[in-house]
Amino acid sequence: MPPSESKLPGRDRISRVMAVRLLVLSNGHGEDLIALRVIEALRTRQPQLSVAVLPLVGEGAAYAAAEAEGWLQRIGPRQALPSGGFSNQSLRGLLRDLAAGLPLLSWRQWRLVRRWERQGGSVLAVGDLLPLLLAWASGAPYGFIGTPKSDYTWRSGPGQAWPADANHRLKGSEWDPGEWALMGGRRCRLVAMRDPLTARGLARHGVAALAPGNPMLDGLVGAPLPTSLQGHRRLVLLAGSRMPEARANFGRLLDAVLAWTDQRTEQGLDGPPLVLLAPGGSRPKPEELAPMLRWRDFEPTEPPEDSEAPAAWRRGNLLLLLGPGHFTPWASWGEVGLAAAGTATEQLVGLGIPALSLPGPGPQFKRGFAQRQSRLLGGSVRVCRTAEALAAGLEPLLADPERRRQLGAIGRTRMGQPGGSAALAALVEERLLA
Repeated sequence: MPPSESKLPGRDRISRVMAVRLLVLSNGHGEDLIALRVIEALRTRQPQLSVAVLPLVGEGAAYAAAEAEGWLQRIGPRQALPSGGFSNQSLRGLLRDLAAGLPLLSWRQWRLVRRWERQGGSVLAVGDLLPLLLAWASGAPYGFIGTPKSDYTWRSGPGQAWPADANHRLKGSEWDPGEWALMGGRRCRLVAMRDPLTARGLARHGVAALAPGNPMLDGLVGAPLPTSLQGHRRLVLLAGSRMPEARANFGRLLDAVLAWTDQRTEQGLDGPPLVLLAPGGSRPKPEELAPMLRWRDFEPTEPPEDSEAPAAWRRGNLLLLLGPGHFTPWASWGEVGLAAAGTATEQLVGLGIPALSLPGPGPQFKRGFAQRQSRLLGGSVRVCRTAEALAAGLEPLLADPERRRQLGAIGRTRMGQPGGSAALAALVEERLLA
């Protein structure tokens, strides 16, 4: 963000965006990416439209490139909280966020959103209760794209989540009555869910919810698999993007890979292993991971020319390609994912690639989060308790292409069809900008 932006008085920040007709609220890295895709699709319909975004959690780094190009403005106070926006997963995380200034941050965001209505603009909320509540509080017409909740998590999938499952069955929806009221409000012009099952659940409570497609899957199919990599067993490693958790996740997942490669050496199995580490954002950076790689006896090496990898490391016959921002071109190359991430894991499974996940101490990718994700995705992501369990489960999955195909088909079904960005952009144009 421009260094002076966060220091501007609230009234001055508003004056800089008086011509903007749409304010987008998003509360997390995954939500930022979804919002950005919808905004990009909206911009193809109205090239002169200027949009303001208010990231409620973190810095909103996903918007930085668009802001630099001048067609999108990040406004309002921004602060990276200790929990990474997941204070609802533990009391400790909530207390740390409160101590770091969460109440003041939320108050300043609320005041900014309240001023928006006086401009005559509309608000689009992307995420869960927090952006929905702020959109309602603005007093302006608003729309809502509900990203994290799906009725798949309690209707089917591996494992049980008592008493949460019983509560959702009683309600008939994973969304709560207070959220139904906000979605059914007089000024709410658009409600979009991630899948038809969840939209139907809300419809039974009087919410006119739609499921026009999943923006998370748009534009994910990258380049064809390079010739130099076709003989490898290809693993996509997803460590997340929130630091320092992502660095710790990377270490645990990499240790599981090394345990697996040691087993392969002992058993004399064929096919050199390849790990593709492609964070969707800018973190973790290659220099942040280099000490961890050297400590595990990796050495820098030249990447294959046709891979377009910025960096490569090797330990024995194990090749690791490292490319922050390369998730889109690399994700479809994988055979199996090794996951400790939220949005990226769902995107990978949506491409038909099953995954094994390894939860840790958090604050985001804890066991409860991983189990809920597995249920949401119908078991196409299997939760492993330890790095050793992940290593033991990896080879059977790689050796069984039919099982991978079956799990991939489940993942595709649960994630839905691409094309959601364009469909949502058309709805926003019709209902919030007309």
